[in-house]
Amino acid sequence: MGSLAPGHAADFVLDDLRRYSVDLRYTVSQTTGSVPISTVIINEASGSRTILHANRNLPDVSAADFEKVDLTRFKWIHIEGRNAPEQVKMLQRIERHNARQPPGQNIRVSVEVEKTREELFQLFGYGDVVFVSKDVAKHLGFRSAVEALKGLYSRVKKGATLICAWAEEGADALGPDGRLLHSDAFPPPRVVDTLGAGDTFNASVIFSLSQGKSMQEALRFGCQVAGKKCGLQGFDGIV
Repeated sequence: MGSLAPGHAADFVLDDLRRYSVDLRYTVSQTTGSVPISTVIINEASGSRTILHANRNLPDVSAADFEKVDLTRFKWIHIEGRNAPEQVKMLQRIERHNARQPPGQNIRVSVEVEKTREELFQLFGYGDVVFVSKDVAKHLGFRSAVEALKGLYSRVKKGATLICAWAEEGADALGPDGRLLHSDAFPPPRVVDTLGAGDTFNASVIFSLSQGKSMQEALRFGCQVAGKKCGLQGFDGIV
């Protein structure tokens, strides 16, 4: 679910999503602003990237937009931290929905806190699975994924799992049983393009967990797929 405004950039985005059979029924068409544009410069030697971003004031998805979503269609909803006050309302709507469901029929929820904006930190308290980025961890003074998990776990809700990926050092997770889990990274023979590796990791972990795999299995799968993505230009060929 995301915002788009009319124009060539939006047409390009929609065509690309359709090519991958993405369901677009909940796309929010905005009447103000235009689609933001990012120009990405990739270092051929290291695969690192520099992003030049033009924000054109496209409104984010609102809680009112989210009210139109038929929650009965979903078993997992992921929220990427953006406009946190509105997203808290969305998450609370999911909580109310889950409270009315029989055992085993709840929507599982994951949340990503990637940016270092303070307003996003309230999202730690929502989600069965919470992804915190290396950037946020370092911003808060932590020097490793393990340090971040131990220092931030008190912010997540009871029973949740907190996950932190740390680039070439792999990823770690901490759940309600207090056990720290770790997966090494799986770097490709040659790093080609790291753009989107974090989102690839998150999506792979969510997919694995939604298929009934353990957190350890999901963590390893996430690192494997993210590593493979770094050896490819774009996303074609990951699976």
